[in-house]
Amino acid sequence: MGDADFMQEALEQARKAAAVGEVPVGAVVVRRGQVIASGRNAPIDSHDPTAHAEIAALRAAAQVVGNYRLDDCELFVTLEPCAMCSGAMLQARLRRVVYGAPDPKTGAAGSVINLFAQAPLNHQTALQGGVLAAECSALLQNFFRLRRTEQRHASQISHPLRDDALRTPDNAFNGLPDYPWMPNYLSNLP
Repeated sequence: MGDADFMQEALEQARKAAAVGEVPVGAVVVRRGQVIASGRNAPIDSHDPTAHAEIAALRAAAQVVGNYRLDDCELFVTLEPCAMCSGAMLQARLRRVVYGAPDPKTGAAGSVINLFAQAPLNHQTALQGGVLAAECSALLQNFFRLRRTEQRHASQISHPLRDDALRTPDNAFNGLPDYPWMPNYLSNLP
């Protein structure tokens, strides 16, 4: 199997993330030509800001290998890693990292910064970007396009303002002398 084949497996993980409402990023760890672990984004579901696809894949691979050092492994991920994930990859001493789509907002493998190019670090990891970049980018773009459409639709269905912005809360009238009226509100905004 080649780089594109492993990236396809990472894309499958990304699709699984999208199916449950997570940002579609997937990763696989490869050792001696075999996928030994995979991961998908899950920060929303797990309430964990560190639950990125790469971190999940690294954790699973470390369990398989029985060591936090993964120096004979490669990681394939659909989106350029962020600084947190890049740091974890360097700590794991991966042999190589391959990513699909660049991330111009938080990419730490060349788009914003390149942690992998820091010569003073005690380990150097080979880096390659752009593998199946168009397919990886399209998956992300379609996910966010759909999310924006859903948000626009939801905002058109509900009132543009919350109820607490439109009316005085009932408890504000509690205990007022000579105020015998019950609350009566009309909600007829377009």
